Amino acid sequence: MLGGISIWQLLIVLGIIILIFGTKKLRNVGSDLGGAVKGFKKAVHEDEKDEKHDADQPHAKVGHEEPINTYDVQAEEKTTPRSEERK
Repeated sequence: MLGGISIWQLLIVLGIIILIFGTKKLRNVGSDLGGAVKGFKKAVHEDEKDEKHDADQPHAKVGHEEPINTYDVQAEEKTTPRSEERK
């Protein structure tokens, strides 16, 4: 028993569903659902394979060299007249 639902009750519900939707519609829904599950499993498997492949390969090293030129700049404080500060 499945939580108080007997096999006969499940068969009656299945029969009603077949009468309402028809076997062709149910077959199409089943094949669409199966295809979606298969596609999902394939995508998950490919992601796992890619992650494993990436872990095996060393990552490329990027060199970043800056020019040796340096510039010395001295900051000076700018003074403004009091009349311009109030605007």
